Amino acid sequence: MTRAAVRRTMLVCTVACLTGFTVSRPALGRETRRGPEILRIRAPGTTVVFELVRAPGGELMDGAGEPVVVGGMWVLTTEVTWDLYDVYLYALDEPEGGEGAGADAVTRPSKPYVPPDRGFGHAGYPAIGMTRHAAESFCVWLEAKTGIPARLPTPDEWTLLARGADIAEGWTAENAGGTTHPVGKKSASGPGLHDMIGNVAEWVATREGRPVAMGGSYRDAAEDNGPDSSQTQTSAWNTSDPQIPKSRWWLADCSWVGFRFVVDAEKMPAEILDAQNEEPADDE
Repeated sequence: MTRAAVRRTMLVCTVACLTGFTVSRPALGRETRRGPEILRIRAPGTTVVFELVRAPGGELMDGAGEPVVVGGMWVLTTEVTWDLYDVYLYALDEPEGGEGAGADAVTRPSKPYVPPDRGFGHAGYPAIGMTRHAAESFCVWLEAKTGIPARLPTPDEWTLLARGADIAEGWTAENAGGTTHPVGKKSASGPGLHDMIGNVAEWVATREGRPVAMGGSYRDAAEDNGPDSSQTQTSAWNTSDPQIPKSRWWLADCSWVGFRFVVDAEKMPAEILDAQNEEPADDE
């Protein structure tokens, strides 16, 4: 059995035993008194827990006025925090001295030369300043470690998810004080998503491969934060990087872009969804 297969087997066992990956969700396809359908998952080998909420699909019109159908998906409830990104960045999921060993080794970012949080705050704050390549590589790592096929949302998916978000609940130039803020402190929108508007703009996966971030950020005016707000990376985002070629992992002059990931509903591993059956029922 390969190391990857062993890890998948361990995932099933730890979910079922509630000692590694902790999963909690109401039954699919119906509302419950507990609210949105949520999975709570612990990052391997750590105490870091992240939440995914089940978002329904829908339809919207693209820029050409053509209808676009978006499927249901599981969505990270907040932007990826430093707590979670550090696990990937510093190989905190690996035993000491085990980073990069064996067939399951994954590519990780270069270590930053300066504090990557820019002094804004670390624990509970959105991870910032990574390239879109780094965000996509994080998703590859997460799948390798958990079996969860994470990816960046497309612009259409992101727009649909952000619909209904209240600009008054966003960290913008008017109220952010020139800094990012801890995630999840404002009211959630839609199925239970925090900070879709403001705080940090979020990388999306475009058909053309252009590095685009959506949603606006703490430094943008309220009118420039919205479901359709977007910005494309320019050379100014990495001007002060002295490396030649420029880093594939970090944007030296960009403190306002982060990301969240999604998982296609039909691709969520059955062992994770079925683990709910192993949990004790809530007391009524």
